Amino acid sequence: MALLDWIAPESGLRVEGEGVRLRPPRASDYSEWRELRAQSRAFLQPWEPTWPADDLSRAAFRRRLLAYARDRELGVAYPFFIIRSSDDALTGGITLSNVRRGVAQMGSVGYWCGRPFTRQGLTLAAVRALCDFAFRTLALHRLEAACIPENQPSRDLLKKAGFAEEGFAQAYLKINGEWRDHVLFGRISPHRGHEGPDEGVSV
Repeated sequence: MALLDWIAPESGLRVEGEGVRLRPPRASDYSEWRELRAQSRAFLQPWEPTWPADDLSRAAFRRRLLAYARDRELGVAYPFFIIRSSDDALTGGITLSNVRRGVAQMGSVGYWCGRPFTRQGLTLAAVRALCDFAFRTLALHRLEAACIPENQPSRDLLKKAGFAEEGFAQAYLKINGEWRDHVLFGRISPHRGHEGPDEGVSV
C-alpha cells in the first residue's frame, strides 16, 4: 500500500501509516472527539495548555475547524485526526505546525492520544507517517518536537520515531497554567537532495 493516498477533495487530505490513517478533522467528528477528549481529560491536561471553559463545546470545535482550514490554505499547519485502520476509531490527533519555508524548510510536530488508545503503537505510527508526509510530500528539511522532561513515554516515542534529543529549553511553553521546561528534539530529512514537493501533488 502506498504510504500517501490522495482522495476526493471533499474528504480532504489523507496520509496512510502502519495501522492508522491521518485525515483532517470534519464537522461529523464532533461527538466522537468530544467523548474521547472528555474521558481523557485528567490524562491529557498535565501535558497540554489549559483548556478553555468551553473547550468541548460544538461552537469551540467549529472554531477549531475554521482555524485548521485557514492554516492549511496558508500552508503553515496541517492538523490531522489519527484514525485506527481496523475499525475507524478516532484515537487522537497530530499536527505539523509552524511550517517555515525559505532557508528554514522546517516544521513542528505535536500530538495527543486518547487514554483508551495509549501504548498500542498508534501514535508512534502516526508520527512516522506525518514525518514521511513532511519530508517526501512537503519536502521539508527538518522537523522539531518538544516535551516536558517528566513525560518519559513521549520522549521514548520521539526517539523511536527517529528524533534525536538536541537540548533543553527553560520555561519553553505554558502548559496547564505554568511555564514549563521542555526537552527539544529534531529530525533531519533523509531526502536531503529533494528540493521541492512531489510532482503532481497539491496540498
